[in-house]
Amino acid sequence: MAYEVEAPKYVRLAQIIQQRIEDGTYAPGTRVPSENQLVQAFGMSRPTVVRALELLKRDGWLESRQGFGTIVRGRPAVVEHKDRRGSEVLARDESQAPGRVVEVGHVTVPARVASVLGLSKRAKVLVRRFLVEDDGEPAELVSSYFPAGLVEGTELESADPLSGGTRAHLEARKKVRFDHVTERVSARLPERGEAELLELPDGVPVLSVLVVACDASGQALQVSDVLLPADRQELEDTYRLS
Repeated sequence: MAYEVEAPKYVRLAQIIQQRIEDGTYAPGTRVPSENQLVQAFGMSRPTVVRALELLKRDGWLESRQGFGTIVRGRPAVVEHKDRRGSEVLARDESQAPGRVVEVGHVTVPARVASVLGLSKRAKVLVRRFLVEDDGEPAELVSSYFPAGLVEGTELESADPLSGGTRAHLEARKKVRFDHVTERVSARLPERGEAELLELPDGVPVLSVLVVACDASGQALQVSDVLLPADRQELEDTYRLS
């Protein structure tokens, strides 16, 4: 597609290994080729290979076992078994959700969104900004960014509330398929406009959940920055220890 930008070498290698795990070439419980073998097979440097393997370990596709090397774990299953904020963002029906669309337009891509989409810092993207309300009070601010080439032929540029959610809309209109989501949580002070929409006093920070929604190849289709007033939020997760 016109909006796709070639990913870094280590990401491309990670995607190839991921695809081989998906198609059974590298079966769960087996060892992946050694670093030397991957360097020779793909003509990439050792640092590139190491970084790709670390990325796959971080995301749960691989694991290191003492005396065995790098072992295939298979497709991570945690996302399918638990509700996540990212899936809520992708499925939110703006026409039914409590809140309102506060901005739609083309803007210069924010730096950390540019790095995820593989765009230059001067590139333009479409932003849809939705203010979620709870009993009439602002609860979260969702800024969703879309590559320009993905917008044509959709209703994303309309200021009217979008029905059915962005995922369903894009899959129907652009024939893309969303596969997985990565969420990155950080804290920062809000910009003036963000603070005004969230009705925050000066000095109150926000939690930023950066939602990166990708297709099976790892290409980012939508990036959403979800801002939550830090003084009204508590993040909790419960999981078993293996």
